[in-house]
This record gives sequence, structure tokens and C-alpha cells, in this order.
Amino acid sequence: MSTEITVWRRVKDIMGISSESPNGSQQIVQKETRDETTPLLPVKVEEEGFHEFNGASFSGAVFNLSTTIVGAGIMALPASIKMLGIIPGILMIIVVALLTEASIDMLVRCSHQGKITSYGWLMGEAYGQWGRIALQASVVINNIGVMIVYMIIIGDVLSGTSSTGVHHRGILEGWFGAHLWNSRAIVLLATTLFVFAPLVSFKRLDSLRYTSALSVALAVVFVVITAGIAIIKLFNGTVAMPKLFPELDGLSSIWKLFTAVPVLVTAYICHYNVHSIDNELEDRTQIKPIVRTSLFLCSSVYIATSFFAYLLFGEGTLDDVLANFDANLGIPFSYVFDDIVRVSYAAHVMLVFPIVFFALRLNLDGLLFPTSRHISRDNKRFAIITISLLTVIYLAAIFIPSIWDAFQFTGATAAVLIGFIFPAMVILRDPYGIASKRDKILAVTMIVLAVLSNSVALYSDAMNIFRKEEEA
Repeated sequence: MSTEITVWRRVKDIMGISSESPNGSQQIVQKETRDETTPLLPVKVEEEGFHEFNGASFSGAVFNLSTTIVGAGIMALPASIKMLGIIPGILMIIVVALLTEASIDMLVRCSHQGKITSYGWLMGEAYGQWGRIALQASVVINNIGVMIVYMIIIGDVLSGTSSTGVHHRGILEGWFGAHLWNSRAIVLLATTLFVFAPLVSFKRLDSLRYTSALSVALAVVFVVITAGIAIIKLFNGTVAMPKLFPELDGLSSIWKLFTAVPVLVTAYICHYNVHSIDNELEDRTQIKPIVRTSLFLCSSVYIATSFFAYLLFGEGTLDDVLANFDANLGIPFSYVFDDIVRVSYAAHVMLVFPIVFFALRLNLDGLLFPTSRHISRDNKRFAIITISLLTVIYLAAIFIPSIWDAFQFTGATAAVLIGFIFPAMVILRDPYGIASKRDKILAVTMIVLAVLSNSVALYSDAMNIFRKEEEA
């Protein structure tokens, strides 16, 4: 009987039915129930009756959130450490992780208080329709940029890349030589059709929990091998002493340091999937320890990867550190380890892609069809949006040359809005009266830091572009 009551309550939540009337009769609540990040199929309706989704597990939620975080950002972090120096770089990774936890906590507390089930809905409650639209547009811009980065990394690893006049061979090029079939365009097309297309067809985030667990394991494999090689070379005395602090030789070098900020910010953006994961939990009080566990796991991976990769490659660390794994590392079986590292991380990125795509598709659908029925119940719209997004991301990945370029754009714009400015704005508006004085001080601090650091980063990026054009 209790199961039937629970099922009926879940159904009423979806249909907008309230049971708060004194006589127990159902009342239809006239309000918008469509939500771009609600679990897509919380209850499955079949001829035999209702079959309830039992809820995501703690470990499954941790893996899904960790996979959302540890995506392509890990590959650009060693270049950030090279720019900032080891000590400031590691401190920045920790600080951004703490700020991320604080911003997610703001969203979760407000959402639970108002019984809100999505980030967009929360922004709509605080700032109306334009607040919701601003959030959805930011998620679309950020996630498209991030997934373009994923595609670029896969292309770099499998087909090769050129940097500062030096060509770094991809795995397929190294194994079989340069051919049309293993060119960047063909390899990415095959990946899109045979890997991404099946994985992005799932309609519930929890369905990806096993691929998420595998993706985290593959990221750990990358870290372990990189650390092992660096430690062996350290004992052999074949690595140079890395710089602990940045080298400053003028005002321009100081401005340039700020270009690392968007990369660090982008590396922790996961806010757009927090509500989806929260909604699928059987016990929603678990979301806070899930967030802390995921951030601790991801920060450990980030610090280890950044430190050991920079120790291994020094000032030769590339914007995409995977491109460094195409040469002799100075240890036995060097090229075997090169291939293991690159294949494992390319596979990791492929498995992260559908997690980020999940939020992108829902938010884009919310922008284009705000009054239509949920996309999970419209197969035609689901297919059209999915195919269109895959096509745009594929074409962009072919024409954008560097992951650093993509990260600077998304990190300095949409990512900082999603991760820090919007959560702080919700707390300052405080639609449910739960914000303490400390919360509001932290919110103002987050907004000031985000605006100043990213404004300087955008200015520095613009100056670098103009300087390159003048030199050319």
C-alpha cells in the first residue's frame, strides 16, 4: 500500500495535481510544470500499471557528477600550472573547488526550500522569465563549447595535431601512417556516429551511471601512469626542476596570468546537472555529501594530473597535454605507455560527452519550445534536436584549432555565469528567505571575483590576439 501511495504522489507531482484540499480531493494546480532538468522518465507508464524508478544510488550519483566535472578541463590544467607555477596553481585549484561547493550549496538549499527541481526553474522563481532564459542560454553556450573541446581532444589523440610548427602524431597515424580514413574529419565523424549517437539516446541520466564509473576509472588510469613515469624520471634525475611561482617580467606577463582563470573555472562547472542528479535520488538529503565526495575526488585527480604532467614535460607542456604523449618519454616501453595514456583518456572523454550533452539538449529545448510537452515524450523533437546539436559540434571541432581557445571563450563567459554569478544572484535575491549574512557576503565576494578576474582574462586574450596580428 505504501508503494502505491508513493507512486501516486510521484505521478501527481508530474501532472501538477495537489492533494492539499481539506477533503482530500485532487485539485489541478495551474502552473508550469515543464522543467528542463527534471528526471526525464521518473515513472514509466505501461498497460500493466505504474512502475516506479527506485532512485539513483549514492555511488551512481557520485560517478555521474564526477564525470560531469572531470571532462576536458583536466587536459588544459597542466598548461595553467605551467603559467601560474606549482604553488599558486595548486592553491587556485583548491580555492575554485571550495567556491564551487559553496555555489552548489546555495542552489541546493534554495531548491529544497522552494521544492524546485531545476536550475532554470530556480532562476525563473528568482528573476522571472528572463532569468530562466539567461540560465538556459548560458548552459547551451557553455556545453556546446565544452563538447567542442571534447571533439578536439579526440581528434588530437587519434589523428594528431600541430602546435608551434611541430606536428604531433595521433595514435592511428602512428600505427598505420597518414591516410584519408584516419584523417581528423573521418575519425570524428565515425566517433559521432558509432559512439556518441547511441550514448546520447538515453532519456534518464542514471542510465549512464556505468559509463560514468568507467570514465572516472579511465581518468585515474591516466593519472597513475603519468605520475609513475614522472616519479621514475625524477629518481633518475632526468626531469628539470619545475618553477614554483610564475615568472613576471612586466605588466603584460601579469595580465597573461589571468588567462588561466577561465580554464580553472570551466574545469569545475557541473551545476547544470546537479538538479537532475538530485531529482533521481531516493533520499535527496544525500546530495550534499555526494557533491563533497565528487569535488574531493575530482580535485585530487586535478592536482595529481597537473603536478605530475608539468613535472614530466616542464616548459614543453602543451595546451592539450595529451599531445605531449607522442614522443619518447625516456623510459622502457615508452611508446606503449604513450598509447595507453592517450587511448584511455580519449575513451574517458567519449564517455563524458553524453553526460554534458544531456543538459545541453534539455536547456536548448527549453529555449526553443518553452510551452511544448517534455522532450522525452516527443520522439521527433528529441531526434531533431539531438542530430542538429551533434552536427554543429562536429563541424565546429573541425575548424577550431586549439582547446585553449575554446576554454578561454566558454570559461570567461558562460561558465562563470553558471558556476558563480547566477548562484550568487539567487542568494542575494533570496526568494525563500533562507540566506544568512554570511551567505550574502560570500555571494557578493563571488560576483566581484568572477567579474574582475574574467574581465581581465578577456582583456588579456584580446591583447594577445591583436599582438599576434601585428606580428603577422
